[in-house]
Amino acid sequence: MEEKVNFALVGVFVLLLGAGLVGGVLWLSSGKSYRTTYDIYQTYTRDSVAGLNLNTPVSYRGVEVGRVRKIALAPDNVEQVQLTLAIERGTPVKVDTLAVLQTQGLTGLAFVELTGGSRDAPQLQVQNGAAYPVIKSGPSLMTRLDSAMTSLLANLNRSSENFNALMDDDNRRAIKHTLADLEVLSRTLAARSALIDSSLNNAALTFENTARLSGELPQLAQRIQRSADAFDQMSNELAHAAEGANGTFEGARQFTDTTLPEVHQLVMELRDLTGSLRRLGGELEQNPSLLLYGKPALKHGPGE
Repeated sequence: MEEKVNFALVGVFVLLLGAGLVGGVLWLSSGKSYRTTYDIYQTYTRDSVAGLNLNTPVSYRGVEVGRVRKIALAPDNVEQVQLTLAIERGTPVKVDTLAVLQTQGLTGLAFVELTGGSRDAPQLQVQNGAAYPVIKSGPSLMTRLDSAMTSLLANLNRSSENFNALMDDDNRRAIKHTLADLEVLSRTLAARSALIDSSLNNAALTFENTARLSGELPQLAQRIQRSADAFDQMSNELAHAAEGANGTFEGARQFTDTTLPEVHQLVMELRDLTGSLRRLGGELEQNPSLLLYGKPALKHGPGE
């Protein structure tokens, strides 16, 4: 005689076993979330939340610390999006912490990144009767890039307009004439390159001669000085000789009266020439180009 099978009991057993298996898998896969205590925070952003979904990770300096629990428009400002975040208790959310939307790789999926938060800043608390503490938001990378590109395009547009205004018909004609003149000048210089080389060589020789002359001028001045001293000594001796022979030689007196003043004048002129040569030698030693360009014009003083 065959035994009767209670299918109802078998069905209940299978259902209980299946539920146990599903519960065990869920507990093993996400058991940490069940044992973690979360604090609720909110943040408001003007950026687009495209790619941001519920349960999207919330990270703090790259470490996952929570999930996105709710995404909705701000009740008081339709230009902002309200994000409700569940963050692990103990996460250092400070008053200077910022919530920034970031994009993960090339997938386009967005997540919330918490940045900032100095060590000495106080912990973020509920303020102004709000339901949860509000984390300040910062502009996302895409928003910053969009602002930078908009500013760059505006600057390029202004630069293009300024360039078009600068390059009008008159300025284009002037630039064309200038280029033509430069072409003529370059051909002229190329045709006279030999003359230019010769002029440069002559200038180099002139500077060498100037340097050599500046070195010889002091010696020439010394020789002229010695000659002047000799003439001076000779005139003194002649004067003494003339005084000794006074009353005896009429020719000596005439020599004293006529020749000695001329000799004295010659000595004075030689002394002046010596001083001038010394000054010239000093000026040439300091600035050899005086032989080519002469002395620069003296600047007038106040009121002149």
